Amino acid sequence: MDTVRPQAWRRGWSVFSGSAAVLAVGRRTRTAGPGRADAGAIGPSSHDYGRETSPITPALGEVVQACIRQRLTTRLRGTGGGGGNTHSRPARGCADDTDLAVRRPRAGLTLGNMNTTDMSPSDSSNPHGAPDADVLVVGAGPTGLLLAGDLAKSGVDVTLLERRDHESNLSRAFSLHARTLEQFDARGLADGLLRIGTPTWALHPFGRLSIDFSRLRTRFPFILTIPQWQVERALLRRTEEAGATILRGARVTGLRQDPDGVDVDVRHSDGTRATLRARYVVGTDGAGSTVRQSLGMPFPGKSAIRSVMLADVLLDRAPDDIFKFSSNEEGFTFFAPFGDGWYRIVAWDRREQVPDDAPVTLEDVRDITKRTIGSDLGMHDPRWLSRFRSDERQVPHYRQGRVFLAGDAAHVHSPAGGMGMNTGIQDAANLGWKLAAVLHGWAGDALLDTYHAERHPVGRMVLRVSHALLTAVTTGSPLIRALRAALATVVHQLVVVEARASRGISGIGITYRAPRGSHPLVGRRIPDLRLAEKPARLYEALREGKFVLVGRDVAAVAAPWAGRVVTVSPATSLRPTLLVRPDGYAAWAAEDPDPDEVRNALTQWLGPVDHQGA
Repeated sequence: MDTVRPQAWRRGWSVFSGSAAVLAVGRRTRTAGPGRADAGAIGPSSHDYGRETSPITPALGEVVQACIRQRLTTRLRGTGGGGGNTHSRPARGCADDTDLAVRRPRAGLTLGNMNTTDMSPSDSSNPHGAPDADVLVVGAGPTGLLLAGDLAKSGVDVTLLERRDHESNLSRAFSLHARTLEQFDARGLADGLLRIGTPTWALHPFGRLSIDFSRLRTRFPFILTIPQWQVERALLRRTEEAGATILRGARVTGLRQDPDGVDVDVRHSDGTRATLRARYVVGTDGAGSTVRQSLGMPFPGKSAIRSVMLADVLLDRAPDDIFKFSSNEEGFTFFAPFGDGWYRIVAWDRREQVPDDAPVTLEDVRDITKRTIGSDLGMHDPRWLSRFRSDERQVPHYRQGRVFLAGDAAHVHSPAGGMGMNTGIQDAANLGWKLAAVLHGWAGDALLDTYHAERHPVGRMVLRVSHALLTAVTTGSPLIRALRAALATVVHQLVVVEARASRGISGIGITYRAPRGSHPLVGRRIPDLRLAEKPARLYEALREGKFVLVGRDVAAVAAPWAGRVVTVSPATSLRPTLLVRPDGYAAWAAEDPDPDEVRNALTQWLGPVDHQGA
């Protein structure tokens, strides 16, 4: 028997099952049962609220509530006038309200690659133990910039460390998906980026398969093509205005953590060295993350594709599609416009698998372009030529002690689908408000564990989908390509399946698991609801960086939490009252709740009213 055929069939199954993963990523099933309201009651966007079938996160509210109960119990006992030690032990994972800044070591607690039983706070290189910042963010790419900006806006003392001395106007990422644009809208940045970028409403990966974003129920039913450096510039301006400290030319060389904080070793561009201390550190320093390596954190995975060429060029003739993609047995070529006359080309030549550091010439790119689409479209005057390989890797844990990983430091994958930068930005949006809540004393430490619980499954999904897309477009077997084309034809006729794919790739379909018995909206993305007064939209209200309580006659009930929540009234006949997290997901919802129910929800998520946090 021909030894090639079993390999071909295995490859074919990989393409088929991988394509199924792409198409299933947005799949949802509704939950129903006694006492559960129809999610459709929220309004015109009701069908956006199906429940994800994959588990995402444990019940955040239950964690926070347990910690708050413990604090209230401690206060009551402490004021009871009894003798002896009346201070009860905090519930597991909860902050001790009497000393939020300093944590006592617990026997055997593992922090990083060290154990706290072998160390004490005095082991820190900072002799006074006083932190230089609440949070050190390492890496000033889009993920780090958005996180630092969110933290600074919320009143957290944050320092951003960047090894580069200056901004770069060259980058690999060039697209923003709908959910990322919604996050930017919630920070007042989306409209400015829309003026720079170029929207496209569909992707055509191969055959008749179309991933149509135009039907998404969002203000941004498209992919926005925009170079990463433009995104970084907008985020940098916001971060500076929010008051974050930014240190450029600061290369992190290592870190050590103890029960009270993290010491970070830094080498500046002039050769001087320093050690900075913070209560928390977030590594957003890319695929070669020094933070991850300093933790001894494994980064399991494999190489997905190598010797991929990148080129930014001018063209004599524009492609017939905004996103022009073509693949055959020779390789593939992808064109994306920057909107200013320049085009990004991503090309892979099956014949020329040279080392990743081998130089790229314009003729190399022209050659594979001619062999895949039949013409080089008159490309000329390249301003950037590069070659790279793409790995598929993910860390097992996004948190280790007081150190977190986000973006490419936590997960890397192929560029297929353009989800890398978007996933990192959404990691940051998820983590920022949680760090702020803990640092302000509104929530216990266990809330930070939910960052991994919510975002790690999303990263895993992105790896699976990007791998499936890459496998489908790089196959050279005529048999497998025929199977792929047949599958694309079938799927093209199934509008529902294509809609699931667009929801998953755009990020609109991402939903986090809610506690058992919760309202159907809890854990789900809330669309941009119209409001009765200014601000006119929900995502404008989210620009305060706070929770948003959406309901009628709720302002008086929420008044004690005024520094932590914005209250708004819906413009339409919205049935449920909603408490929306700063990242745009529902924390709590109820049908016609009484004032006590609203107070309980606010206490659960925002802490007791006798705590005078900002």
